[in-house]
Amino acid sequence: MICFDNHLHLRRDGRFLDAVREFQNAGGTHFILCQYPMPEIVLKEKSYQSCYQETIHMAEEIRAAVGIGVFVVVGPYPVDLLPLQERFGRETALAIMKKGMDEAAVLCNEQKCIALGEIGRPHFPVNQQIFQDSNDILIYGMQKAKDVGVPVVLHTETTTPTQCKEFVEMGRKVGLNPERIVKHFAPPLITPDENFGLMPSVLATRRNIVEALQKGTRFLMETDYIDDLRRPGAVLAPKSVPKLTKRLIEENLMSEQHAHRIHVENPQDTYHIDLEE
Repeated sequence: MICFDNHLHLRRDGRFLDAVREFQNAGGTHFILCQYPMPEIVLKEKSYQSCYQETIHMAEEIRAAVGIGVFVVVGPYPVDLLPLQERFGRETALAIMKKGMDEAAVLCNEQKCIALGEIGRPHFPVNQQIFQDSNDILIYGMQKAKDVGVPVVLHTETTTPTQCKEFVEMGRKVGLNPERIVKHFAPPLITPDENFGLMPSVLATRRNIVEALQKGTRFLMETDYIDDLRRPGAVLAPKSVPKLTKRLIEENLMSEQHAHRIHVENPQDTYHIDLEE
């Protein structure tokens, strides 16, 4: 059975390959490796290129060492805007973030990555100028994603239907279809009147997924594992998605058809990728 984790981070100074093996041993078959924030490199180089290449190289090593399906997503992490602005000033910071969108779009166009992400705005309160600048950078990234035919993966504050509607309207301004907007770290906002057509990537706690299944199967599952040795298992452990999926099937709370929809059809429809056993 294919089992897909839609959002997982890895670090060389974390568990790295051991974390991947934990996912695989629990029944995981494919996952998205989302670029880990590396602000120190961006501040030093005024570019995301090294960060992106490192993430791509990590994926190559994982495929060779573990033999598992890995897809890469890269983009300028929204919170980077703050240290960049503090170091270089607002205009240079905005230019570096937008250049990061350009660099990510090139890699997507070369089919080395499958989406721009995680992009968006800080998940904590910021002043109105930072908020507006973040939105401008996000719309710029949505335009780049639309141009190269890939989705965006959003990192934002806690998600509500109001925010879902806002992001869908942002996408529409540049011609990006709602189904090509993935809301990372989403609560179970599954119905069209809750998510306005974007794709929710639901944090795979039992409570979240059971609630989601009561509304439908149009969602992805993620751990948002951060691979930080100081916070073992945070946000959720690598084994969480396959372990929970199996348990819910055993308890007849998720059918195998539901699992196929969530782990195969939804990722394929969203990212235009092929998943094979």
